[in-house]
Amino acid sequence: MSRMHGCTGAAEALILFYTDGMIALFTDYGLSGPYLGQVEAVLHELAPTEKVINIFADAPACNPKAGAYLLAAYSKALAEGSVFFCVVDPGVGGKTDTPIILNIDNRKYVGPDNGLFDIVANRAHNLQCQEITWRPENLSSSFHGRDIYAPVCAMLVNDLRVPGRETRWLDQHHWPADLDEIIYIDHFGNCITGVRDEALQDSVIIKLADRRIKAANTFSDVPVGEVFWYKNANGLIEIAVNQGHAARELSLEIGSRLIFC
Repeated sequence: MSRMHGCTGAAEALILFYTDGMIALFTDYGLSGPYLGQVEAVLHELAPTEKVINIFADAPACNPKAGAYLLAAYSKALAEGSVFFCVVDPGVGGKTDTPIILNIDNRKYVGPDNGLFDIVANRAHNLQCQEITWRPENLSSSFHGRDIYAPVCAMLVNDLRVPGRETRWLDQHHWPADLDEIIYIDHFGNCITGVRDEALQDSVIIKLADRRIKAANTFSDVPVGEVFWYKNANGLIEIAVNQGHAARELSLEIGSRLIFC
């Protein structure tokens, strides 16, 4: 039994969560290399008629904390009934990161309970949790995304029962509701933070790398080359340079801290 969960009954249960069929992938696997393709191959074999889309293939590597804030922000736009394959799992194969399904406001999140679900779960109106007890006949020690989580996602979209135990989900990390750090850098060099747009007034100045950064509504509202912060399309505060690379110009990386003035 996981250190994070208590079983509500001694007997194993067969839990069924119904879904409308879209599978959304949220991983740190990257677009290159074999990992994402192997997961998609399993999903195609087991659920060949279902839609599979990528939300993130390049979530910050081995960083469930940064991923937790991204997942909460970017999954909310997908329709109810969606199933989220969520793997940012530096401890894969260990004894502490229990495989779970979270049913959160009629969306299903499948993956390791290592903190990746903490923010979306804490913002939930309705939440059910299941520990996944199903294991395949052939289970690798280092690729549970392919061997456990992809087949479970296929079970869900096929309306099949997933062997498991109903559990009480607990937040072990107690991360803040808004994270004053850079959590993602896109290929333009724009730096997404873990701060929700509702948390900041437009008058707030953000200090980074000895620069005082003011708010703007969008890129065209500032001169080319100017640094600004704005409320991005997915509800998070983002640092950018109009037609420039904010991460390079400000020497920012994942985990860089924000100061508010």
